[in-house]
Amino acid sequence: MIDEGKNAALDEAAAKELDGVPEELRAGGTDGDEDALAQLRADLDAAKQDVLYARADTQNVRRRMEKEIADARTYAATGFARDILSVADNLGRAVEAIPAELREDERLKGLVTGIEATQRELEKVFGQHGITRIAAVGLPLDPNQHQAMLEVPSAEQEPGTVVQEMQAGYMIKDRLLRPAMVGVAKTPD
Repeated sequence: MIDEGKNAALDEAAAKELDGVPEELRAGGTDGDEDALAQLRADLDAAKQDVLYARADTQNVRRRMEKEIADARTYAATGFARDILSVADNLGRAVEAIPAELREDERLKGLVTGIEATQRELEKVFGQHGITRIAAVGLPLDPNQHQAMLEVPSAEQEPGTVVQEMQAGYMIKDRLLRPAMVGVAKTPD
């Protein structure tokens, strides 16, 4: 004869073992078992699919972040470069404005040489950071790099050809930093 207390303890232990097991599986070996097993397999397949989608999404996020980091490194100087372009423009205008006779004057020769050296150094630094001047005069108008400011009647040039550059344009790597402001040839009236 089995003690009633032991039966109760066994029943309680069995109940703990079955905790979390679906009711269909607790009932025993019926057709419900096969249905429940099929449902569990479907749930497992769905969970596997969810894991694959999550991994793919994580990988896409990682790739996107790596590209954004690379772009940030490559184009970090864009804002500063845009601001310094006006300094380069003014320096260029200063060098162009020096008359030939003052370039030869012994008292100003050092000053002129210093300004020209500063301009060359600025151009060198631009080159080191991937900042290049956009070619304009003599080329067809490219709306991705040139901004047409005026049309100039010209019989010598094809219509749409850049004949005058009012302000130099610049690229930083493969991106436009500032368009060249140009005058474009048109057929004379």
